[in-house]
Amino acid sequence: MKLPCELIVAHILPFARGALARELVNNHGMTQVQVARLFGVTSAAVSQYLKAIRDGNNLIEKSAYRDDFMDLMKVMAQHVVDGQDVTEVLCSICGFVKRSGLLKALYVFEGYSGELGVCMECPNLAIVRPCGPGFETL
Repeated sequence: MKLPCELIVAHILPFARGALARELVNNHGMTQVQVARLFGVTSAAVSQYLKAIRDGNNLIEKSAYRDDFMDLMKVMAQHVVDGQDVTEVLCSICGFVKRSGLLKALYVFEGYSGELGVCMECPNLAIVRPCGPGFETL
């Protein structure tokens, strides 16, 4: 059985990044270059997000969770505009996935029909950039 995080990274995160990019560009006046810097990707990648080329699968788009998810993206875009770190914003999607029932839908989509394990809460630890010999290129 795949871990919840694996399912979220494979099925939810690409769609969320695309939806967030579209929200920031279309409704908050950010440029593709600004969004690219926030996401740590190229402006070409953001262009693909805006065109829904780089969205992963469209599981959410076809689900009952779509409207709630898109409302969440509007709120998250405002948090980014207000200065919240985009990593924190995207990581908070896990809470929505767990609370909404989308996690169970992901397991069903993957063909798993058994009882689901309990997902631990993310520790929300700060990620510190390694330093020292060999890490200068990170």
